[in-house]
Amino acid sequence: MAIKDSDFEKIRKQILDSERPLFFYDDDPDGLISFLLLYRFKGFGKGIMVKSTPELKGEYASKVNEYLPDLVVVLDKPMISNEFLEQVTVPILWIDHHAPQEPRGSQYFNPRIDKDSDNSPTSYQSYKIADSSEDIWLAMIGCVSDWYLPDFKDGFIKKYPDLLSKEHDTPPKALFDSKMSTLCKIFSFILKGKSSQINKMIKIMSRIDDPYELLNHTSPRGKLVYKYFEEMETEYQSIYKRIDTSDPKIIKFFYEENKVSFTSDMSNELLHRNPEKVIMIGRKKGNEFKMSLRSTKHNLPEILKYALKSVKGYGGGHTNACGCVVNEKDFDKFYKQFKDNL
Repeated sequence: MAIKDSDFEKIRKQILDSERPLFFYDDDPDGLISFLLLYRFKGFGKGIMVKSTPELKGEYASKVNEYLPDLVVVLDKPMISNEFLEQVTVPILWIDHHAPQEPRGSQYFNPRIDKDSDNSPTSYQSYKIADSSEDIWLAMIGCVSDWYLPDFKDGFIKKYPDLLSKEHDTPPKALFDSKMSTLCKIFSFILKGKSSQINKMIKIMSRIDDPYELLNHTSPRGKLVYKYFEEMETEYQSIYKRIDTSDPKIIKFFYEENKVSFTSDMSNELLHRNPEKVIMIGRKKGNEFKMSLRSTKHNLPEILKYALKSVKGYGGGHTNACGCVVNEKDFDKFYKQFKDNL
């Protein structure tokens, strides 16, 4: 493991010693659960979700100046801008699992530094830091949502045999063919919608004691979260059923709804149902196409590198899962270059 036990202990101590920690985290279940695990471990602090961009940009330095923390913890963000690093003077802990970066003024922890094939998500690292067995259900949701089965899977199955079994021996089976599917969707769907509603859901989630509060609606707060999830699920299904999957090689679908993005969720489900195909799901927002790409057979970052040549756009991610944004005028060129490199 690239992140050693001594590293976990070092991070643990810094968070425990902090009197005013500020957490920045990515806007997906892995990022959210990484924050929740460390927030529950610490008992207090402030969390800020970084939306719609892989980079923690300089504009977020104002949040640091407003809150005046003595420690900044960055979770599951692939990049931090120089502008942010230059403006923030307190210690920065940066914990991530994307392509390794130069630490540049932060204490940087990434399992891929020593072993590039180690794709353990940030929620896994956060669970190891928090070392809190009662939150194993949270950590498992974060890992499964990020297509990863952790080494504490057997312990989870023993505690929650109705949610996962040994038959669910691959990440997609756990994500789509077990009761974990609903839990993972809940944590994804509460991050969609108006900011005020998202913040309300996150605050409630920080106080949920076990997965059955959500699945069986055993508390008023659990009922509230589940009701919001059901509303999002209805919208998700109304879009998903319109997707044409008949092409033998690639499933390409774009929609123009502007309120909520389901591109990542739909692309993951489509990949599980169609593992032999390349998935390209996106939505048009303004003059850009924002899309999620999935494949079990192709190195998507390498393909994107060629597809984005002489194109106004950007993208990146993991070997089999990427995000990408392309200007509307350049999309036809991008798509041709993408297909030519499959």
